[in-house]
Amino acid sequence: MLKTCTYKNESVTFFDKGKGRVVVLLHGFLGAHQIWEQTITNLSKSYRVIAIDLPGHGNTPCFGYAHSMELMAKCVKSVLDFLRLKKYVLIGHSMGGYAGLAFADLYPDNLKGLCLYHSTAYDDSDEKQKDRLRAINAVKANKNIFTVATIKNLFASKNLKYLKEEINFATHIAKKTPKNGIIAALYGMKDRSSRDIILGLVTYPVLMVIGQHDNVLPAAQLLEQAKTFKNGIVLFLEHDGHFGFLESPQKSNKELRKFLRKCY
Repeated sequence: MLKTCTYKNESVTFFDKGKGRVVVLLHGFLGAHQIWEQTITNLSKSYRVIAIDLPGHGNTPCFGYAHSMELMAKCVKSVLDFLRLKKYVLIGHSMGGYAGLAFADLYPDNLKGLCLYHSTAYDDSDEKQKDRLRAINAVKANKNIFTVATIKNLFASKNLKYLKEEINFATHIAKKTPKNGIIAALYGMKDRSSRDIILGLVTYPVLMVIGQHDNVLPAAQLLEQAKTFKNGIVLFLEHDGHFGFLESPQKSNKELRKFLRKCY
């Protein structure tokens, strides 16, 4: 069921389905709660699944020219407090993982587990920060060209001819993201802090989902990072890019269920 709550005098939209222990889904850049459609259908048979439209995405409005990961985390917390939920597992895709890490930093006592779904605990390199600024200029020049190219790049190149329906689905959601929401997210990701230290300290399970053919986050780099986690688990998707839950939904959902059983 689609619901709303208030954060900073604005309405935050989220989807709430299922009963039982709670799983919170945080979409990535250019996403919205709908991107998790297959994951929600699968997990809500056993869990209560909350999928949130992050600031400037889906039906949740912008809160300023830049959306820091801390602001996103506080927005997520406002939804979970509104629902009077105390303990949950966060699953964050890409940018949603950055927001999840900020949440882990700000609200450590609420988490039973954290999944970094094609995400990283490191901050942007100098070169990556320059890429974010170039992306902002590209969005200002032509938002649609930027969104179509960006979504295509999130799939493994070898999957492009096989997954046209999935690519169209993700592109349709991306095109609805407002220009100011895209720019605010790019600024927020560019300026985010590194939080790898946190994951070396937490006692709850941390799952890192890695795509072998990820064009955004190199698999080798993520595999090295995963070794530093105190309670880390790796799901390596050898056929996928940056969109494992759309590229290999059955395998992804099966492994997510295993992870959730460890968390609870």
